[in-house]
Amino acid sequence: MKVALFATCVGDAMFPQAPSATVHLLRRLGIHVDFPRSQACCGQMHINTGYYPEAMPLIRNHVETFRGVLDGQWDAIVVPSGSCTGSIRHQQEMVAATEGEPELAREAKEIAAKTYELSEFLVNVLGLSDVGAFFPHRVTYHPTCHSLRVAKVGDAPYRLLQNVEGIDLVELPEEKSCCGFGGTFSLKNPETSASMLTDKMANIISTRAEVLVAGDYSCLMHIGGGLARNRSGVRVMHLAEVLAPTKDVPWVPDETTTKVGV
Repeated sequence: MKVALFATCVGDAMFPQAPSATVHLLRRLGIHVDFPRSQACCGQMHINTGYYPEAMPLIRNHVETFRGVLDGQWDAIVVPSGSCTGSIRHQQEMVAATEGEPELAREAKEIAAKTYELSEFLVNVLGLSDVGAFFPHRVTYHPTCHSLRVAKVGDAPYRLLQNVEGIDLVELPEEKSCCGFGGTFSLKNPETSASMLTDKMANIISTRAEVLVAGDYSCLMHIGGGLARNRSGVRVMHLAEVLAPTKDVPWVPDETTTKVGV
């Protein structure tokens, strides 16, 4: 099977360990991974803030970059982000249609149908719940809002984590509550965002977990910043970073593995 990786702009620019771990994991499972270098932002930030015309060049670039999935160049597009997966599925077609480009909307819809968040690709497409991972740490999982409510990945992340060898997976109290990030929400409503983050951090710390895991580094950035400022001792990691290593083949980000596309 051949897939294209959509690294996301947050992953590419700020947290390359997530797309890098995704590539390592998929290749370890025998999947051929391509990284189309013309990829950029999916346009979610612009769309969520109401800037539809400004999002159009990004949507057009995304369609042009990943059009190969429609002619058999790739079997699927894999995204280490529920948030961006949700935007591709539910926003790009809508915005293109609204802005009077029906052909672009049609292609965006067809590409979206072959776009998968990492955990759902592993569980629902490959049929795997055990990827042979080894991670001997106490972990709790935060199901990000877009993964839960927009991409609707369901229990796929839990099924994968439950089968990681050595893991001590503990339930996060009030796990379905928002962390308060919400992209530009945290900028426009900082006091409300900070209050939501305080509640989320209290629940995380109560689990005595060493690591908080999620499928979106945007939310992990928000929560991780708070945990670090409070000197909680809790690390944040993307799901791919937990699933990438095995007992025999460890995965550690370094100067080469954190460069997307290498």
